[in-house]
Amino acid sequence: MAQVTSATGTGSLRRATARTAVTRRGRRGRQGRANGWRITPWLFLLTPLALLATFTYVPVGNMFLYSVTSWDGLDPALEFIGLANYVEIFTRPELFRVFYVSLYYVAASVVQMALALYFATILSFSTRFRNVFKGILFFPYLVNGVAIGFVFLYFFQPDGTLDTVLHAVGLGDLSRHWLGDPDMVNISLAGTSVWRFMGLNFVLFLGAIQSIPGELYEASELDGANRWHQFRYIIAPGIKRIISLSFILAISGSLSVFEIPFIMTGGANGSTTFVIQTVEMAFTHRKVGLASAMAVVLLLIVLIVTWIQRRLIPDDEVNLT
Repeated sequence: MAQVTSATGTGSLRRATARTAVTRRGRRGRQGRANGWRITPWLFLLTPLALLATFTYVPVGNMFLYSVTSWDGLDPALEFIGLANYVEIFTRPELFRVFYVSLYYVAASVVQMALALYFATILSFSTRFRNVFKGILFFPYLVNGVAIGFVFLYFFQPDGTLDTVLHAVGLGDLSRHWLGDPDMVNISLAGTSVWRFMGLNFVLFLGAIQSIPGELYEASELDGANRWHQFRYIIAPGIKRIISLSFILAISGSLSVFEIPFIMTGGANGSTTFVIQTVEMAFTHRKVGLASAMAVVLLLIVLIVTWIQRRLIPDDEVNLT
């Protein structure tokens, strides 16, 4: 009888030990899966973070490093000169005078956004051939900037397309050397910029307008609202964030214009922008250190302007109900 009791106790002990082992394995398995889930997002982020650091933050760090040297772009050795490049920038008025040119592009960006918002609002309603007009308005943004530069170079040249049209409608007296006249060159270039980038703002505005629930329009129509009332009380508040974002992009782009004036005039006749001047400083005058300092100053100016815009136009929560 004692032997039977002993055997029964040994079996119970073995079963309890087995259950404990299974419980421990299950606990370790769950802990391992939990650790795996915690690591998985970082594994997905590893590649994009490495690319971001390699192609963005490392070059920016190098730019800050070059800005405190007198490097000419060729010498393998870097001579540290402290803040001398920054002192030179702020003590040479001609380096900052080119920012006056940016005012033309800032004004043009306001016109560009107003036109884009107008067309986006019109084409968000039921309009005949609206898909055709959407394609026409967005098409210039798809064209390469160099191609646009050459197209408008022929457009503005003496006796070119613009002068021909003016003569055809009896306004030949208005024709002039559009890119050779210092009073007109920046207006002409800013107009080209409006033609090219309006499509991007148009698509942003149109997408934001179409995300507004249609029930709001139906309710407003029942209350007797017309199109202007719908724009003022539904569309404009509903896309406030997109308008704010577009303003930030437009102003920062106006301060760093390069492509169109560089291709069409090379910065001649008073059309030099700050970026063109920076490029010339680096690759024509072989002053990469000074050019890097100018790039840093431009970056700080863009950040300050963006901060001011965010303070003036806070990103409030939009509630249309």
